[in-house]
Amino acid sequence: MGRLILIEAGLAAFLALLWYSWFVRYNRRRAAGVLQWVQAACLGKGRLTDFEWQSSSSRLKANLHLSSRWFDDARLTIRLLPRPLPIKWAVSRWHRQQETLTFEADMGFPPGFHLDIVRHRWSGQTGDKKTSRRWMISHPGPVVLTTKEDWPLELTPVVNALAAWRDKDFVSVRFKQTSPHFTATVPLENLSDQKSAASLLGLFRELAASSSAKQH
Repeated sequence: MGRLILIEAGLAAFLALLWYSWFVRYNRRRAAGVLQWVQAACLGKGRLTDFEWQSSSSRLKANLHLSSRWFDDARLTIRLLPRPLPIKWAVSRWHRQQETLTFEADMGFPPGFHLDIVRHRWSGQTGDKKTSRRWMISHPGPVVLTTKEDWPLELTPVVNALAAWRDKDFVSVRFKQTSPHFTATVPLENLSDQKSAASLLGLFRELAASSSAKQH
């Protein structure tokens, strides 16, 4: 009996180690693919350095050196599902956590305002399956909540740039007067190749230029 327990324990440990090793490699390959797209999208004008894995290969940080007047000290953070740890992975799936890429950097021309843009969506349905009521669906425009009585003119080009970016999605965008001046988070599912990475970096440059337009 005791020998059987030892065999089962050894088999469980082997399977746990196999699961951990497999998904560590999977996460690292997935993150490496994203970084390759970003590197290629820089077209020789950017370089990734100082890679650092954290949280059992679920989070990767790297510095991005860009030859651009818009961004200084740029950093990337890739957050993946904690696949190597089965319990944490199950919890993250239960909460429908997204895999994301976060870009943060200081700007050559810091913004003169503080702005947080967060995208949320709500959906619902009636609890009575027998109801014949049909939902009326509408597509409203952006809703802006502000603590300022007067709308700062420098915000208009930033909001217009974000509103025009219809083909992709984002989780949040933040402008601050303190470091890091610019932070943006997007779902990894929006990054599928070099073209999508180039589109993303182009949007970041456009937002930086829009937020600094008044200073030129």
